[in-house]
Amino acid sequence: MRCLWLTWIDPAPEHDGQRIYSGRMIDAVAARGVKIDVLCFQSEFERARGDPESAVRWRLVPRQERPGWWSVFSRLPNLSHRCDTQAMRRCFRELLRQRNWDTIVMDGLSTGWALDPIAAHYGDRGDRPRLIYISHNHEETTRALVAENFKGNPLMAAALRIDARKATLLEHRMMDEVDVISAVTPEDAEQFALRVANKPVFVLSPGYGGRRVPTRRIDAGLPRRALLVGSFEWLAKQMNLTEFLSAADPVFAVAGAEIQVVGNGERDFFDHLRPQLKSTEIVGPVDDIKPYLDNARVAIIPERSGGGFKVKMLDYVFNRVPVAALEHSYAGVPVVPGESVLTFATHEALARGVVDVIDNFDLLNGLQQEAYGACADEFDWSQRGETLVAMMTRPLPNRNRAMPRSAASPLMTVQP
Repeated sequence: MRCLWLTWIDPAPEHDGQRIYSGRMIDAVAARGVKIDVLCFQSEFERARGDPESAVRWRLVPRQERPGWWSVFSRLPNLSHRCDTQAMRRCFRELLRQRNWDTIVMDGLSTGWALDPIAAHYGDRGDRPRLIYISHNHEETTRALVAENFKGNPLMAAALRIDARKATLLEHRMMDEVDVISAVTPEDAEQFALRVANKPVFVLSPGYGGRRVPTRRIDAGLPRRALLVGSFEWLAKQMNLTEFLSAADPVFAVAGAEIQVVGNGERDFFDHLRPQLKSTEIVGPVDDIKPYLDNARVAIIPERSGGGFKVKMLDYVFNRVPVAALEHSYAGVPVVPGESVLTFATHEALARGVVDVIDNFDLLNGLQQEAYGACADEFDWSQRGETLVAMMTRPLPNRNRAMPRSAASPLMTVQP
């Protein structure tokens, strides 16, 4: 089987959840015997493109940096517009001409620009490959929530609302024109299934390939520290961090506890935050996250905006760091509030809740043990690859290559 896989950028280096998900999924599918050509932007990683006989052949396009506001003049949302360059389209059209592909994987809404070239190349021909849309969020919900929660420049707020509307329109078109849809959480899958008819919608949550700590005991020898790991390059992530630290930093300062923030982010954004903080250390990007996980009593997920599956949740769970989170911010992970995770309704309540339990070692150790046990057998990348390959090959009843618009569909969940 030959698969043409579109994604927005080379997943290496893996410094955010999207890259981890895309890179590991490509590897998992290739391990099942599928030959994959990946078309994407070149990242900072120096990757060999590979010979024609390799399992994964990388077709890397130089990334064209351009201001985000350019997308205002496009019908595409910024997420997809940033990938819609002449060089990317030229390479894609050439790949369509070169081979009769069995499957085209559209990895994320950022690849929505490719719908027009696909339609132009195949038209009403009967040999169009199967189209699979791998979603990273239910973007209609996610982008609308980001726009709603943004409190800042009115022009930016208006731009976010317009971009959210464009993302919704593109996502609807994607759902209507592809053959198969995957979602990272059951909640997202249910949202997709409300729109599409007679079309498979299945759950394809991330796997986990990192360190698994067999045993850990949290005690007074650890700093009174809460850890917050993430990638803070997207506006939604910056909003979440700013809102949480505004509420939490004073609470931690009074309690004599500390917050440590680790991950990628724009230097200007971090530099703007630092002078306002008393009990928070912004570490920034690191080569190895393990020492920070080992020296924290609790981890925090404060995400009010953004949606999707939180890959960092698995890092916390499998490194046995107990988690405190906003309600509904860790979809797709089989943990139970009060038993294997602590949940709170607001940032203020989350901050005070963490401070209240940071010295309760019996509770913290119970949480991390329960969470590890609940997730231990649930996140295997090889199973994810097997599931996706099955969706590449299984018969699609009543497949209509013209793909007329449709109204509603029952949800189909495929368990790995």
